Amino acid sequence: MHWKVGLAAVSAMVLVGAAPAPQGYLGDALPDSYAILPPAPVAGTTRYEADRATFLATRSLKDSARWSMAQGDVDQTAILKDLACATGVELTPRNAPRTTALIQRIALDVSRATNGPKDIYKRQRPYLIDEGPTCVDKTETLAKSPDYPSGHNAWGWTVGLIMAELAPDRATQILARARAFGESRLVCGVHNLSAVEAGRLNGSIVVAALHGQDAFREDMDVARKEVAAARKAGPAPDAGTCAAEAALVAKSPY
Repeated sequence: MHWKVGLAAVSAMVLVGAAPAPQGYLGDALPDSYAILPPAPVAGTTRYEADRATFLATRSLKDSARWSMAQGDVDQTAILKDLACATGVELTPRNAPRTTALIQRIALDVSRATNGPKDIYKRQRPYLIDEGPTCVDKTETLAKSPDYPSGHNAWGWTVGLIMAELAPDRATQILARARAFGESRLVCGVHNLSAVEAGRLNGSIVVAALHGQDAFREDMDVARKEVAAARKAGPAPDAGTCAAEAALVAKSPY
């Protein structure tokens, strides 16, 4: 079972009337993430027991404000909305068509970087090892989708790194929110700590490779101007909502 944030999953981001990108930026230039990431933990190791302890400890967050944030972070297509407070504006296909198209195209590279090691390690999700509530339904599809590395976090961290470049004066806020986006998978109980950490590293691998591609750098130059214009035009997100979100982001869930 593969992790997906491909064309269908991010269709809400696509510029209306534009043809969907047939491929990502990297092609054969995609690094071998399996060879770079540390191996998935196995029973009897310190990392394996740390995963179990983190899962069990974070079950106390059920029905808390952080639990609600984690539920909101489940929808991968809403990543730019999730980063709105951090960025200073919500980016959409209407006010940032080239930026959202760039994000859509990157999604295909993230999927490929994630699915290789997932298929090799076939690491079980934490709720299949220990009992505990999750913030999403425990479906058969979810259970068959391997844990390591977290594709959700690889996606969130990749987008966070890209947005930090496009709005560098907001880089601290953007990267803190992107970190919290990945940690939401811990709060939800659907990923182990090691999978979230590996997902963050996987996103960094993808972004490093992207910068070697002329097409990506050219699209980033256009997106940088587009994001600046969108931030200037506004509207800015609700200040009260953003303050509450920042308070949650500032507190570690584990």
